[in-house]
Amino acid sequence: MLRSFVRSLLYGPLAVRLRRFVTVGAFAAGVQMVLLWLFVDLGDLNYLVGATIAIEITIVLSYVLNNAWTFQDAQNTGRTDYLVGLLKTNIVRGTAIPLQLAVLYAFVEWVGLLYLVANAIAIFVSGIYRYVLDARWTWG
Repeated sequence: MLRSFVRSLLYGPLAVRLRRFVTVGAFAAGVQMVLLWLFVDLGDLNYLVGATIAIEITIVLSYVLNNAWTFQDAQNTGRTDYLVGLLKTNIVRGTAIPLQLAVLYAFVEWVGLLYLVANAIAIFVSGIYRYVLDARWTWG
């Protein structure tokens, strides 16, 4: 059962979409990490405030890229559909913000990791949640 699931992720119909989602997510994560560093180290913001702002910026970036590339077969076109899709992804990803911030906080304050390392872990954890909800609801 596990073997067939893994095979479907690598070679099945969802494989291309999943790879594209991961590619967009990796790019957005890189942008988010740079923004977080800029906000914290250069802007002197608290790491949780900086993370919140960086997350919201990358939510919009991810939507634009995922709509155009990852989910092109279910793409939101037209002004209304596009804006509704953007609202949906903001709701999905907005509900992931507390999860990501909680993981970030826990790894910084309780484990003692550097905030950028902790943020990378938090992005990964919340990414699984975001993919499932975005795939089913935003572009479902």
